[in-house]
Formats: sequence, structure tokens, C-alpha cells
Amino acid sequence: MSKFKKKKGGDTPAISTASLPDIVFMLLFFFMVVTVLRDTSIKVQQDLPYADQVEKLEKKNLVMYIYAGKPSKRYQGQYGDEARIQLNDKFASVKDIQQYIYEERQSKREELRNMLITSLKVDQETNMGLISDIKQELREAEALKINYTSKEGDAIQNMK
Repeated sequence: MSKFKKKKGGDTPAISTASLPDIVFMLLFFFMVVTVLRDTSIKVQQDLPYADQVEKLEKKNLVMYIYAGKPSKRYQGQYGDEARIQLNDKFASVKDIQQYIYEERQSKREELRNMLITSLKVDQETNMGLISDIKQELREAEALKINYTSKEGDAIQNMK
């Protein structure tokens, strides 16, 4: 006789599912932490110009974005091919900029209001007339800290 006996016809034991809820909640918590929700869906074309002296903004929560450019292909049937301004998630006119700046200031704490920066994300094919109209409205709204968003690269690439 042998010391060890082989089990004959033994089935594999059932897998314990007791820790399954822990694993599911751990995965759910992980994806909730790492997922970034987009604040604004961009409705205009964004082919940003190149710049060789680029600085990164430190506090992005103090930035108000104004997008300008041709409507993307999805919205061209409704809004046409002319360059448009987008504030938050909707198209706007130049006259709406002052109200937008006022509302953004009111949504911030009192001590942060004078530190707000207006960032212009403008397509490189946009006419300069629209940009100067935007800048004039920003002057009248006393939003004098302006940032132009661009891609890092050689500025000569803008000539192509």
C-alpha cells in the first residue's frame, strides 16, 4: 500500500464569490477617481497657431475661456462657415462677452476675482477683426489679463 491515496472522481471545489462585491466597488472607486469630466464641449474648429515662447498657466481654475473659429462640420449647417464665438457650451455674439465675464467673476470668491485670466483659444484661420472686437469687449468689461492659447513650436509654421 502506498502512503498517499489518489482521489478518484474528485470535482474541483466551487469558487468563492464572497470577495466579488469588494472587487467591484474597488474598481468602481478607481474609475471614479481617475475619470476627468470635460467642462465644455468645443463646437468650433481649433487649429491653434504655433508659438516659440510658451508658458504654462499655473492655476487653471482662474482661467475663463473664450473660443473663436469656424463652427465644426457638425454645426456648419446650422451656423454657417463664418467664424463664431463660443462661450462655455453655446455660440454667442461679441455683445455677450461682457455678461459672460460678469457671470464668471460672480461665480468666484471675492479675493480671486481680480486674479482671473481670460484665455483666448482662437483658430489660426480666424479673422483679426473678430479678435480685436473680442479684445475691445474685454477692455470694456475690465478683463485686462489676456492669455492667447497656442501650440508649442516654431512660429514660422504659421505661415504655411
